[in-house]
Amino acid sequence: MAKTVKLKQGFDINLVGKPEKKLADISQSETFAIKPSDFPHIIQPKILVHEGDNVKVGTPLLYEKTMADVMFCSPVSGEIVEIKRGARRRVLELKILADKEMEAESFQKYSASELASLSREEAIAHMAKHGVWPQIIQRPYGVVADPSDTPKSIFVSGFDSHPLAPDVAFTLKDSLDYFKSGMDVLKKLTEGEVHLNTNGRDDQLPAQNILEHKFAGPHPAGNVGVQIHHIDPISKGDLIWTVSPYGVAQIGQLFIEGEYPSSQIIAVTGSQVKEPSYIKVWQGTSLSNIIEEMVEPGNNRIISGNALTGESVGAEGYLGYYHHQVTVIPEGDQEEFMGWLLPSAKKLSFHRTLGMFSFLNRKKELVVDTNQHGEHRNFVMTGSFEKVVPMDILPMHLFKAIMAEDFEEMEALGIYEVVEEDIALCEFVDVSKNELQEVLREGIDLIRNS
Repeated sequence: MAKTVKLKQGFDINLVGKPEKKLADISQSETFAIKPSDFPHIIQPKILVHEGDNVKVGTPLLYEKTMADVMFCSPVSGEIVEIKRGARRRVLELKILADKEMEAESFQKYSASELASLSREEAIAHMAKHGVWPQIIQRPYGVVADPSDTPKSIFVSGFDSHPLAPDVAFTLKDSLDYFKSGMDVLKKLTEGEVHLNTNGRDDQLPAQNILEHKFAGPHPAGNVGVQIHHIDPISKGDLIWTVSPYGVAQIGQLFIEGEYPSSQIIAVTGSQVKEPSYIKVWQGTSLSNIIEEMVEPGNNRIISGNALTGESVGAEGYLGYYHHQVTVIPEGDQEEFMGWLLPSAKKLSFHRTLGMFSFLNRKKELVVDTNQHGEHRNFVMTGSFEKVVPMDILPMHLFKAIMAEDFEEMEALGIYEVVEEDIALCEFVDVSKNELQEVLREGIDLIRNS
């Protein structure tokens, strides 16, 4: 049965730099990269190409040795110009110098009737072999799903509530038929329900023969983990698969067009962007052209993703595999007179103590930088974490259990239900300045490898 869920806990971070619903013209990048670090489960990547090799769109580049059937494919055609390695020869990037005209691998196409008669095994094999399977993420743990597993249900969050998040319906406005086909494929992968969750306000994605739920409330209402918690909670031993709306459309396009779909519309956002808007790029694009053409000069933080959970990549970095947004904000490396003690209504804070008047501006768009307004210290018990996590868990106690490596406590306190994005607001409101997303990932890895 469809549900309407109203959430009270959470916090909307209103920043200057929301994207206008228009496509901006921008020159395409010359280089692109696939980064194994974008995929948390990639521990033993097997590289299938060498420097100097020529590849097409959809050519397999690597796979994880524990899931040899799942291929990670090239987003563009061109030449492998560098396989960048770090400590202990760990692969950091596969860099591709793109062709002027893209050449794609051709795969089998499916008509509507053929798609309807497709078996689960055939669908999985096609997705795994041709590069779209990594769009399916398993809960618990937040890793790429194992094709040999069967989930009890599948969830798609049809909206994003992160700071300056792109409008999902706008980015997929030309891909709605692919989205419908992708949802038809997902229904073959589980004996349970496929859930599409919306906020009931923005333009909606098409829902057909699936359960549609509505969520209302502040961020993290758009997080699929929060939605799972309120509709079909995860217990020990349960498996749920999640797919982003972009991933659903990519799956549908693979089956309908017979090509690996790597082009996408992303949002370029933040107070340092001249005209925040949307652009069309290929997966793994270099951000250098975007920075040069769309961003104000200065000492800026370049983030692949959003300001809460994204990755700082620098002006020469690349767009992450799961990111559909670039955020640019000022670096906060300057000294402030009196710091957080100076009364101000221009600082963004969840707490009423910072700047004394910050709580008056919670609905106003503000310019923020990366200054933490404090230094790392021991945990301070403020009760704030429970106010920004709309789930029946105790975040502070969970973090302490992880640090103590207490496995039973971690399980009892809900570690199976969360990944980094679900507790990112805890990191934002933490007066102790702890890297809580890293702490949670350490706990997840401990549980998963035990």
